[in-house]
Amino acid sequence: MQITVIGSGYVGLVTGVCLAEVGHSVVCVDANKDKIAKLKNGEPPIYEPGLATLLKRNIEHERLSFTTDLASALKGSACAFIAVGTPQGEDGSADLQYVKAVAQSIGKTATGDLLAVVKSTVPVGTCDIVEGILKTELSARKVSFRVPVASNPEFLKEGTAIDDFMKPDRIIVGVEDESATELLREMYRPFILDDPGRLFVMDRHSSELTKYGANAMLATRISFMNELARLCEKVGADIDHVRRGMGADPRIGRKFLYAGPGYGGSCFPKDVAALVRTASEHKVDLQVLSAVTAANEQQKTWVAGKVKNHFGNLEGKRIALWGLAFKPGTDDVRDAPAKTIARHLISHGATVVGHDPEGLPNFKLEMGELAGLSYASTAYDALHGADAVILVTEWSEYKRPNWEKAKGLMRTLAVFDLRNQYSRGALEKLGFYYESVGRAARNSH
Repeated sequence: MQITVIGSGYVGLVTGVCLAEVGHSVVCVDANKDKIAKLKNGEPPIYEPGLATLLKRNIEHERLSFTTDLASALKGSACAFIAVGTPQGEDGSADLQYVKAVAQSIGKTATGDLLAVVKSTVPVGTCDIVEGILKTELSARKVSFRVPVASNPEFLKEGTAIDDFMKPDRIIVGVEDESATELLREMYRPFILDDPGRLFVMDRHSSELTKYGANAMLATRISFMNELARLCEKVGADIDHVRRGMGADPRIGRKFLYAGPGYGGSCFPKDVAALVRTASEHKVDLQVLSAVTAANEQQKTWVAGKVKNHFGNLEGKRIALWGLAFKPGTDDVRDAPAKTIARHLISHGATVVGHDPEGLPNFKLEMGELAGLSYASTAYDALHGADAVILVTEWSEYKRPNWEKAKGLMRTLAVFDLRNQYSRGALEKLGFYYESVGRAARNSH
């Protein structure tokens, strides 16, 4: 099947590469000429494990190509994915300007029957808006072919996106006519041969809301466990014991029950805010989700406050941050807890040295020239003269550090383990002060 993917960002590029991998002929379109030039050379603009290999292979096998010319990309295509960004507006709503612009361009340039599929994360009713724009443009051209609209939200986790697409736990499609259903079934058949029941067909509004509902539920679990962790520290409980006990209940399950510094990234903060905004527009007060956002922001400053509480005065203190991306396996630093933590520490007089295996360039770009913030090329370089190290993101290279080596580099021995990765006993035996999340500290300042 010939497919066009409009937007070569995270979602669009992974979609295009994975569809090409199973034999479809895919053309990815993007307005950014520099990005397209790099993609043609097999250079992905983002870090995602496995992406570069699949990108190069499918370009070489001529199943995948890139262009800035939408009109040429649409010729002969059976389907056009809309996979452009929907950034958060000032009022929390999703900004649909790019989705609308693409819909208008498709309407102006399509030359035959085509299924337009909204892959971007969009509020309920967006497919209706896209359909209206297409009808207006096609009517103005006085053409008779059809461009129906379907919803097909993505469920990709950064760091495991390739596996998520190639081995989906579910594929959600929202359609209004049978022809769209059959085309999507055929397109996704290679991914669900073992279990066709993993393709869920529903109306477009339900499909759009499913995406937001799923992300909001996961964000809720994270914020709930973080609040519970704060309580654990007050009452002398251990959040890891609590997590395991809760997760053993099959009604709850084990995933997304880990306490930490709060969630970040391109999805959860934006999608929770957009869902709250949509509900508000329909006079529905989502009190739980409003609390989820507040709890998440509080968690970021609360974990940073642990360092301040320990030292009392941060003036002249040098703090190493291990991990700047919002999670391991990605270079995405959008709404990353490390940004809030760094700013909090610097505002109280500390200097901060950051390290991350992949996210450092993006962190530098987003933080700008911030006085008191510098970067190290290796994890151990960040420890030179440090009074404390904070594990923010649990990259593999941070999981088993040489603490004897770290001891020789640091000025003051303090470890703040925001991912509960390390052994308290082992570190205390070496003379480190150790503090984690949801497990009360045993040693004194």
